[in-house]
Amino acid sequence: MFALMAAGSVFFPGLFLLSKHSLKHMMGWMEGDAATVSARLVSSVQAVMASSAGCIIASSCSDVIEDKHWLTDAYILFATPYFAYDIYAMFLCYWHKLRVKGHEDDAAVRSQGAAVAGYLRREPLMVLHHVFMVAFCFPASLLWRQGKGDYFQGLLFLAELSTPFVCLGKVLIQHSRRHTVQHGLCR
Repeated sequence: MFALMAAGSVFFPGLFLLSKHSLKHMMGWMEGDAATVSARLVSSVQAVMASSAGCIIASSCSDVIEDKHWLTDAYILFATPYFAYDIYAMFLCYWHKLRVKGHEDDAAVRSQGAAVAGYLRREPLMVLHHVFMVAFCFPASLLWRQGKGDYFQGLLFLAELSTPFVCLGKVLIQHSRRHTVQHGLCR
């Protein structure tokens, strides 16, 4: 149980750091751009893994209540640390966005405490969603359902299917804005 959570606790932040480091050194990207794209990459990887697990689980259950699949509990344990990691990764993206926008003199940029407060005001639903996933969905999925309904758990994992496309759209918008600014095409 704890081995899978430890693996998730290392995998998601590790992938983020590896990706950010690679983008900075191999592509010459600035810290903020590399962090933002890396956070979206990790979100996409988690979403593909969750959707794949969901497809495998849902397709292997003929009895939607009683059938069990080993991947259900395993993926819940592995993916739960992602939600804690993602709160921090989203804050880093917010922090870098503040610093790039020319707000260096603002109190929110000078003080990380003020930046955290600004981030929580700006993204309360996303933070609440991630906290809810760890505080409620984790125990509900792992303990309270008592091993029943793996099929429905698999369907819930499939809800992540749109995430890679949303992340790709945001990366393309970020690239387009950066390209526009670099070439003086801003209006």
